[in-house]
Amino acid sequence: MGGTPPGAFAPVRRGGASGGHGDRRTGRGGKPRFGFGLVGPRRERHAVPVDQLGALALPVGDDGVVVGVDAEGRPAVLGINRPTAYDVTLIGGLWTAQVLALRAAATGARIAVETGRAQVWTALAQAAGGGQPCIALHDVGRVPPQGASAGSPVVVIRDCGMRPPRGRVVSGPWQSVVTLLPYLSPVAPRLLEKSSLVGVQRVSPDEAARIGRIMGLQQAEWEALSTLADGVTLWCTPGDRQFVMTQATDAETGLLGGARRMD
Repeated sequence: MGGTPPGAFAPVRRGGASGGHGDRRTGRGGKPRFGFGLVGPRRERHAVPVDQLGALALPVGDDGVVVGVDAEGRPAVLGINRPTAYDVTLIGGLWTAQVLALRAAATGARIAVETGRAQVWTALAQAAGGGQPCIALHDVGRVPPQGASAGSPVVVIRDCGMRPPRGRVVSGPWQSVVTLLPYLSPVAPRLLEKSSLVGVQRVSPDEAARIGRIMGLQQAEWEALSTLADGVTLWCTPGDRQFVMTQATDAETGLLGGARRMD
């Protein structure tokens, strides 16, 4: 019994050789190309000598939010979106916190702002995300569960004044909490000690000395804290210290104005 062998694909021709369906495009050697589209361009392979492979290297930096540049002009990155709980305390100005919120949102994170001064965050929340609700504002103590996940990380920014109450929503997997303090308040030592990352902007000499003792800073580091320019932050982890200059983009400047320590 003749016919197509089992497993073979036998296209059915409809019409004669010169009919509409019989006039098919062909590939190499005139063989039909059923279902494979048009023949693409053919080029010779490119070869690179081994001693020139280095020219093809691409710079790859750390993963996270670019908060500025370090003293050598290299990008400074904060890894805020993590699979473990991550607490950040920033003793500084609203401007830096809002730039951080914008850039975290640009990485795909949802931002929940807990604040008692919603009026200073409203324009930012409306402008961020290109019309998508990526920054939500909540009254102090009224942040609902955020449902953070690897595919939808969350950054909670607590802008609750000098004595922020204990938050209902705490840090956890894929949910970081950033607490903004305008100055070294009575609750600051507790927050600094439990934070994974601490940022300090310009403070008074007395505050600088106290922060130096709490964070174990070298004398040159804590003495510099009272002389920092607007937009400069000392970011500290248990094993690292880095001064970072945050430089706003044109869009950020148009929305938030220039860098400033005081609000």
